[in-house]
Amino acid sequence: MVNGYSLDPHPSIKVVTEQYAVVRIPRIKRERVAANNVEIMADLKTAMENSDPKNNLYAAKVLGPSRSSEGMTLYYILQMFDN
Repeated sequence: MVNGYSLDPHPSIKVVTEQYAVVRIPRIKRERVAANNVEIMADLKTAMENSDPKNNLYAAKVLGPSRSSEGMTLYYILQMFDN
């Protein structure tokens, strides 16, 4: 569990893992984000290079993908990184 959320993966998803990503969010104070707003990157350097806070794109370490109780595929934000 992360912050009280179950990390029960969707049946078609094989593994919930920590990864670096660029996430599109309107504000930094988020715990989780829908999968369609997450672009997985090869490493932190690549995530930092592709972040653009002026356009709500932030480098982050995420955990996922996971299925929410509402049936959405989510990533949990573990850490945000500043440019």
